Amino acid sequence: MASRAHDLGAWLRRPDVTSDLVQVLKSVVAAVAAWVLADRVLGLEQAFLAPWTALLTVHATVYRTVSRGTQAVLATTAGVTLAFVAVLLGGRGVLTLGLALFVAMLLARVGVLRDEGVTVATTVLFVITTSSSTGPGSLLDRLGATAIGVVVALVVNVVVAAPLRDASARRQIAEIDRGLGELLSDMADGVRAGADEERTGDWVERTRTLDGRLESAWRLVYEARESRWGNPRRRGGDAEELSRVLGRLEEGIAQVRGMARLIHQSAVQAEDWDAVFRTTWSDLLEELGRRVADPQGDVIALHEDVDDLASRLSSADLPDQRWPLYGALIEMSRVVIDTVDDVATSPAVRE
Repeated sequence: MASRAHDLGAWLRRPDVTSDLVQVLKSVVAAVAAWVLADRVLGLEQAFLAPWTALLTVHATVYRTVSRGTQAVLATTAGVTLAFVAVLLGGRGVLTLGLALFVAMLLARVGVLRDEGVTVATTVLFVITTSSSTGPGSLLDRLGATAIGVVVALVVNVVVAAPLRDASARRQIAEIDRGLGELLSDMADGVRAGADEERTGDWVERTRTLDGRLESAWRLVYEARESRWGNPRRRGGDAEELSRVLGRLEEGIAQVRGMARLIHQSAVQAEDWDAVFRTTWSDLLEELGRRVADPQGDVIALHEDVDDLASRLSSADLPDQRWPLYGALIEMSRVVIDTVDDVATSPAVRE
């Protein structure tokens, strides 16, 4: 139980998870506030349109709330108006609902509504099936509820929670560094012990997991840049530098995946490694992993160790068929060192 609680706590502290939880909280607050205002305060007939629109409008940043929210508002307004006209002309019936939904789905293909196109149809469905009023006042009531949802969503995003995501992006990069360092250390232990194909195959899968974390980091960096647009709390940021750092991390993860695949292929073919190379390179890999996992680790100093290993092995009496493997692993190690050093020394990461 203690272990599971620790894992849950670590998961909740992940920057990408924290970002998603904040977004969930913002959506709930906006929807509930819009409902209370439309139903309890103003007593609108179809007050559900207010929280419905608020949920559609709230996004991770102020800019996206305005840009995507505008589309959601247009889609909701189009749905409300279409439902009103359809009932006014055809009455309330199955045929009216079918025709209105048909037109709504056609509108969903229109460029300006494409991202929120299905909202037109769902709004038509809700309005026609839940309302009995068809007068002009009902149209104003529904449009008013829609406007309330939009306003509340904007207020929540600007006043209640309009986070700047630089810190989250930096924490995510640090988490990726730590995960990459732990993987390198595990690979060192496995190489030293002569890991089998199952264990080496797991290393390849772990690089794909790091890729998934990297995608979350890219999202956070994009939101870090976007969170300044229209944000009253904006300040100078490092989104561009963080983007460059993530590009370098992508390269580093790709190199480690290449190393893991070479080792996996060697394990599948049951190749015997030279004892000197196995010991020396696994020690180097272990030290590299330790320094990568430590944000303050001096990674670039390992360059001399890699060069020394290459120099010593070049004059050693090694089987010719192993040199492509050894040479590739040495060169990939050098690239990982350069890449991680570039990430670790970036001002945006060290803040």
